[in-house]
Amino acid sequence: MSALKSFLRNPLSPFSFLFAKPSGEERVAAYIIREHGRGKTIDDILDDPYIRNRMSAQEVARVVERPDVLRAIGDDMVEEARAVLAQQRQA
Repeated sequence: MSALKSFLRNPLSPFSFLFAKPSGEERVAAYIIREHGRGKTIDDILDDPYIRNRMSAQEVARVVERPDVLRAIGDDMVEEARAVLAQQRQA
């Protein structure tokens, strides 16, 4: 059994991705989603030193275009628009 684990974790193994640590891009995407969930605007998040110190502008643009990031940010924007429309209907 330990030989199998050793094979799977070997960087040259075709299955090594199963045990790989998250890339910097993954961590930044998770950070963007988490901070947006805490109420920060996307401008504030992208201007955060955590983002600026870890990625170039091109890399950040690629992360922001990821489906999981777009979905998280977009879903919140849709909810906000619905809330505004509901308030307008009540007024």
